[in-house]
Amino acid sequence: MSWKTLTYFGDSMLLIPTAVIIALVLPWKSDNRQTVWYWVLAFGLAGLLVSISKIMFLGFGIGSARFNFTGFSGHSAMSATLWPVMMWLVSGRWSPRWRVVTIGIGYLIPLMVGLSRLVIHAHSKSEVLAGLMLGFMLSTAFLLSQRHTALKGFSLAQISVALLVPLLLLGHGRVATTQQFLERFSANLAGLEKPYTRADLFRH
Repeated sequence: MSWKTLTYFGDSMLLIPTAVIIALVLPWKSDNRQTVWYWVLAFGLAGLLVSISKIMFLGFGIGSARFNFTGFSGHSAMSATLWPVMMWLVSGRWSPRWRVVTIGIGYLIPLMVGLSRLVIHAHSKSEVLAGLMLGFMLSTAFLLSQRHTALKGFSLAQISVALLVPLLLLGHGRVATTQQFLERFSANLAGLEKPYTRADLFRH
């Protein structure tokens, strides 16, 4: 598996549809009516904080040259928010041992995504670390809030249907244009001809 394939596990083109699938499945599989709202809050908050951090830099140059920080790594933060919850949901009726293993994989995937962002030079270490910390805080807070929630099991057919859209997107390999949108939005918001860049950060 290539680093670009690994990094796609944190791409919005894959994660947003998967997050929607989780939101649609939760009311059906959870005995807690509030579970879906906790999930929407966790994933939405991750996206909001990542976007704000990027807009602050791209539009207003607010970052840290000392830590080489221009905003949270969105791939790291969003994958760290989603995959532990996805694995928790899928393994809902499995034995405790296999649940721990499966949820552990959910925490491992974002670490690999974060590493891939460093390998392909998409982010600095501080941006990846901050993104992972943000995402893991949100997913862990969600899981802790649901520790008394009972989940219904998935049949093989149900798991296949739930994973169909993510697998199709993964196979297609089309990436989201979120960064380009934020660059345009930030520049327009700040009245700039072009957004700030990492080079501008070190020029000041």
